[in-house]
Amino acid sequence: MDIETLKYPIGKYQPPAEVTDEIFSQWIETLATLPEKLKKLVGNLSYDELDMNYRPGSWSIKQVVHHLADSHMNSFLRFKWILTEEKPTIKTYNEVEWAKTADANNEEIMESIEILGGVHNRLIMLLKSLNNDQKKRPFVHPEYGEEFTLEWLIGLYAWHSRHHLTHIKQAIEMEGEFTPEKVAE
Repeated sequence: MDIETLKYPIGKYQPPAEVTDEIFSQWIETLATLPEKLKKLVGNLSYDELDMNYRPGSWSIKQVVHHLADSHMNSFLRFKWILTEEKPTIKTYNEVEWAKTADANNEEIMESIEILGGVHNRLIMLLKSLNNDQKKRPFVHPEYGEEFTLEWLIGLYAWHSRHHLTHIKQAIEMEGEFTPEKVAE
């Protein structure tokens, strides 16, 4: 596999031209099931297995799990800002630096899965309450310097969920092929 395929195993985010009720329902389902799918996928991995990578130089499985909690906590806050402020510029964070912190390298991943579960319970309640006007509320993303809609962001986080679940599956299937020790050989 080439590095781009390893980096984006489900492809880069491509929002649909039109978000139908069916697509929106699929996004909600993806977000609703992420915590349980994640728990089933990583819940029985050993500490050594949690250190496996999905490509050379990538985050470990444990870092991906902690990243999902960090990222989706931020997404929930972004959704709330978009719904309660007029065209806010959302706050970004340096996910690469966050992944280097002690809590993002901790083998005790269940806390992050529990955080993700709680955030997603609230998130699903919020998303199911949205009307069409709320879905179209605008915001500015400073990394892109562009205006997007809440609907676009919801799709991005559904993609993000599938993207990282696939990374973890990839690492497990590669059976530690990209661990730092093996890459250095």
